[in-house]
Amino acid sequence: MVKKARRAEVNFCPDYPAGENKESQEEDRVALLTEIQKRNNDEQIKTKMEKTFPLRRQEILQDMPFIADFKADGLPFFKPREFRRITTTPLTSKFISKLDEYAPKLVKIFKKKGGKHGRKITEIMAVIDERDSIDTRRCCTLKALSVYLNEDPSNLIKEYVQQMAKTVIGIYAILHEADDENNDPEEVGVIIEGVTVLRDLRELSIAFPLLFGLMYVLNLNYPPDLKYTFEFFQKVLMELDNKKMSNKIQVLKNKLLE
Repeated sequence: MVKKARRAEVNFCPDYPAGENKESQEEDRVALLTEIQKRNNDEQIKTKMEKTFPLRRQEILQDMPFIADFKADGLPFFKPREFRRITTTPLTSKFISKLDEYAPKLVKIFKKKGGKHGRKITEIMAVIDERDSIDTRRCCTLKALSVYLNEDPSNLIKEYVQQMAKTVIGIYAILHEADDENNDPEEVGVIIEGVTVLRDLRELSIAFPLLFGLMYVLNLNYPPDLKYTFEFFQKVLMELDNKKMSNKIQVLKNKLLE
């Protein structure tokens, strides 16, 4: 039995197009794999990805394959466009624009946090003074958000190769060997089920919405130790299924609107 949509997935499990079935969609997928091998063929790939979307959704929801199986398939669905097919909402532009909108108010809220979490937030935000950039500000705000919600951002962002090998779901940032931890990472990517599904991302802050989007595309549950962080991503930043929030996120949202 296919699970029902839980997070405002408008096209959670679409039917095959009129006159199509699983066999015809499989033929289209084989044709798509051929198109992927060609250069400067983005429009053809986009069209065929749209056409075979129902097949991919039914496979994910019914068969629940491993991530490694998807990687072996070679289809380019680890992209924001697939998230938009499911939710009709743009991924990175919406996430980043709402983050930038709320960031000044979030920082003010964070500064009022006391105790060990307040000290940790101060430590995280101090990085901005040492290396100020838009990406640094966004990343520090998101890390501080997790701490504010009594969660550990180190469960989300891995900065050492040893940690990457043990990562089920997370973002990795490989640091320049000669630099300290405040400098821009040499490489940024996303890991799911121990498999690197995205790599060579241009900024660390972009990895957050991409990981979030993959949770939708692959129909994955949020990590229990980061459930409030991801709920904030979904219901506050992306405004998906935001009519009912946990008390913790609702309180924070109310503070943002004061």
